[in-house]
Amino acid sequence: MIQKMALDGLDRLGEKVIEGFQLSDDDLRALLSLESEEELEKLNYAARKVRNYYFGNRVFLNCFIYFSTYCKNQCAFCYYNCKNEINRYRLTKEEIKETCKALKGAGFHMIDLTMGEDPYYYEDPDRFVELVQMVKEELGLPIMISPGVMDKATLLKARKKGANFFALYQETYDIELYGKLRIGQSFNGRVNARLFAKEQGYCVEDGILTGVGNDIESTILSLRGMETNDPDMVRVMTFLPQQGTPLEGFREKSNLSELKIISVLRLMFPKCLIPASLDLEGIDGMVYRLNAGANIVTSILPPDSRLEGVANYDRDLKERDRDIKSVIKRLESIGMEPAQQSEFEAVLGC
Repeated sequence: MIQKMALDGLDRLGEKVIEGFQLSDDDLRALLSLESEEELEKLNYAARKVRNYYFGNRVFLNCFIYFSTYCKNQCAFCYYNCKNEINRYRLTKEEIKETCKALKGAGFHMIDLTMGEDPYYYEDPDRFVELVQMVKEELGLPIMISPGVMDKATLLKARKKGANFFALYQETYDIELYGKLRIGQSFNGRVNARLFAKEQGYCVEDGILTGVGNDIESTILSLRGMETNDPDMVRVMTFLPQQGTPLEGFREKSNLSELKIISVLRLMFPKCLIPASLDLEGIDGMVYRLNAGANIVTSILPPDSRLEGVANYDRDLKERDRDIKSVIKRLESIGMEPAQQSEFEAVLGC
């Protein structure tokens, strides 16, 4: 009965959200249970209607610089966990500066400086702060930092040197599942780091994984958990088994698709940034995610880059279509366009 009540109003759901309607847990259960192609298209349409109301056909573009793939953590899902025997790199300051030179005037709205919890930077966090300052001086763009659970003093220093956004994904708010994914890491430590960053003037991003053993109730728990952060960006990513990790052989048949959850996120967080990541399916996948209600393209790589992403579907491909020119060309083909920098800064409130 609950599901039928929700579906009867699916055609008007977008308008209702614009008018201020907030989804109940029963509404979330109904939406996350949708399976038919017709129902899912109605859900996507409702999400696009909300997205277009607040952002029009404009899309934001985020350049991804994974500058160190060293990490001290043992996340069961992550290719870069410290137990995985893989080739790693740590860009020098000179290499990062050269990358910045290649990015000048390219049309990015924000630069995402990402690393694993690299002991080199955790032993001397000022090294990380110096990188933030250098990139800010080189490009003058908003900077997102994704350094893991950095201490409060370092977050404060990075903020003063030009960092605008702090990304730290919980992956799940199901504490039992969290323990299986982020082995040996404090659940509350991640939550508190985001809350502290928000208090200090950062915009914050939270994110969850799907396809890792989470059912509808677990997913609702995570969606509600993200609400407690007052986030500026919310993301969901599909778990992609990574070679050499504890979950390398994990496969799950689930109807909790990333696209469905993106649409639900748009209805829950109407004014937030929601990523269309290139990490899983490249530019074709970007289009699917935008059609589900996303409005910022992430994991765009510098030109001719061999830098890593988060879950690279194209790690072994010779040709990679993750540059900004290819992204903009595809956006224009579907009637969308990059936003003005002023529009992005209005979203940031900076």
